[in-house]
Amino acid sequence: MRTVRDVHARTVQAPADTVGALLDRLGGADDPLFPTPVWPPMRFDRPLGVGADGGHGFVRYRVAAYEPGRRIRFDFTGGEDGWHEITVRPLGPGSCRVEHVLQSRLPLGQRVMWTLAIRAAHGTVVEEIFDNIERAATGRASAPVRRSPRVRLLNRLLWDRPRAVELPAAARLAHRAFPRTDFQDAWQMDLLPGMPQEPEAWEGVLRGASFPVAGRADGEILLGKDARHLDFRASILVADGRVTLGTVVRLHRTTGRLYFAVVRHVHPFMARLMLRRIHRRLALAAPTAGERAAAPV
Repeated sequence: MRTVRDVHARTVQAPADTVGALLDRLGGADDPLFPTPVWPPMRFDRPLGVGADGGHGFVRYRVAAYEPGRRIRFDFTGGEDGWHEITVRPLGPGSCRVEHVLQSRLPLGQRVMWTLAIRAAHGTVVEEIFDNIERAATGRASAPVRRSPRVRLLNRLLWDRPRAVELPAAARLAHRAFPRTDFQDAWQMDLLPGMPQEPEAWEGVLRGASFPVAGRADGEILLGKDARHLDFRASILVADGRVTLGTVVRLHRTTGRLYFAVVRHVHPFMARLMLRRIHRRLALAAPTAGERAAAPV
């Protein structure tokens, strides 16, 4: 195994105490630094401190050292040998230097992955953290990082996928759509910090389908259309930190049953694709963590 080492640093025109106070909120519910919702949030099993266990996405680590306002060191867990840490060093009364260092011993296969994909994504995430430090501390990022085509592709490939769930009880419009339902399903994704909570923002999940709105109530929008062979309703529910795309269908006559016998095999793929696509689109369009922290309450 060989050691890889990656260092990023930036001078921030803000006092070290101001930046350090932002650093102390890393991983919390009001984290102003980690670049969500474009990347999975950093989360721990307890408040930030030595022993807190967590990570972001598939990267797992534990807090090994913590000097409030100055330094946090994370040791990788799950069999990976290494660490990464972020430090804040004062340069004067009105500026400081923020540095992130990663060091890890990787076998050949993981080194190849690091070189081809992970290093670029890691560097982008770190630079976006620095951007958010500047936004939250000074109101603007001096030179925001740009995501390369490789990083954008990796982000797309790693984006979370909808999971199958029972149609939530809170989707009352969908449950009451028909006196008799011949088919129903639901697909769900978690809302990331900074993503819109209003169901109207999620109507784009059915963009291009031209279904009229059949009802709105309590965080749910119901769209649908009646036809001779079947009646169809799509429910978009935003509640409890999740967005759910549900479908209910009522079939008519033999033609409806024959038609849906084919469509039901295509429908889950299309529902997952549409929900995942709008989920990522809204995340990319959302304000950054630094912008949200700097915005007036």
